[in-house]
Amino acid sequence: MTTGRLILGATPLGQPGDASKRLVDALATADVVAAEDTRRVRSLAQSLDVRIAGRVVSLFDQNEAARVPALIDDIKAGATVLVVSDAGMPLINDPGYRMVTACIEADVDVTCLPGPSAVTTALAVSGLPSDRFCFEGFAPRKQSARRTWLAGLAAEQRTCVFFESPRRLADCLRDAVDELGADRRVVVCRELTKVHEEILRGSLAELAQWADDTVLGEITVVLAPAVPTTDLPTLVAQVEELVADGMRVKDACGQVVQAHPGAPSRRELYDAVLRSRSGGLGVPPSRRRGGERSDPGNGV
Repeated sequence: MTTGRLILGATPLGQPGDASKRLVDALATADVVAAEDTRRVRSLAQSLDVRIAGRVVSLFDQNEAARVPALIDDIKAGATVLVVSDAGMPLINDPGYRMVTACIEADVDVTCLPGPSAVTTALAVSGLPSDRFCFEGFAPRKQSARRTWLAGLAAEQRTCVFFESPRRLADCLRDAVDELGADRRVVVCRELTKVHEEILRGSLAELAQWADDTVLGEITVVLAPAVPTTDLPTLVAQVEELVADGMRVKDACGQVVQAHPGAPSRRELYDAVLRSRSGGLGVPPSRRRGGERSDPGNGV
C-alpha cells in the first residue's frame, strides 16, 4: 500500500470553534486540500488562524469524477489529500463518494477526522427517538415525486432526517400533512449551531402553517416514526384468527403487519403472539386459540 492517504475532514456547520484540532493540523499539513468550495475552505482556515501550505483544488459534484484520477495519482506518489465539504461531514449528501470508492479500489488508505454533522446534530436536539433512524438526503424537488417519497415514509418506524430548501419547506410540509397526517410529529432545525439557530417542534400541521412565512437559512427536518394504528392485543388477535383458518404464524404475522402501517415488526408481533399464548399480553381469553402448541418451524 502507498504511503499516501486520503483524509475525510468534518468541518464546522457554522461555528469555527467546533473544528477539531486534528482538522486544524490536517489543513496545515496536507499536501492537497480538495474542497467543495475553495473560497469557503480558505475562509475557514483564516478563521482558525491556520495557513494551508498544500495545493488547494475544488472537488464538487460536477467535477468530482474528472478530478479523482489525478488525486489518486497524487496519493500513490505519497501525498496526503484532505477532502472537506462546505460544512459537516464529506459524503453525507456532499462530494467525496467517488473519491473514497476509487481509493478503495486502488488499495489506498482512507481515514476520517470525525466531527460536525447536521444529520446527527438535528437528531440529537429533536427529542424524537434516536435509537433507530434513517437519512433521506434532500426531499425531491417536484411535487409528484415528493408526494410519492412521503407516502413511502407513512409506515416508516424509524425517525427520518432529511434536508430541504427553505424555499420549498412550506410546500414539503403541506404535502407531508396530506400524505402522513396532520398530527405526525416533526422538528424543523434552522441554521444549526449558528447565531440565529432555531429549533421548532410540533405537528406537521403546526409547522406547515409556521413555514408559510418567509423561511431563511439551512434547513434540516426530523420526522417522527409512524405510530401504530392498532394496539398490539388487537394485532395478536388478528394473527390468531388467520392461524385458526390454517395459516402459519409467521405468514399471519407478515400479513397483519403489512395491513397496518406503523405496526411493530414481524418479529415483534410473532414474539407477542407467543407471549399471549402464555397469558402474558392481556389478550381476551375468548380470542385466544387455546391448546395450540408453538411450532419451531413457525419462527421468523
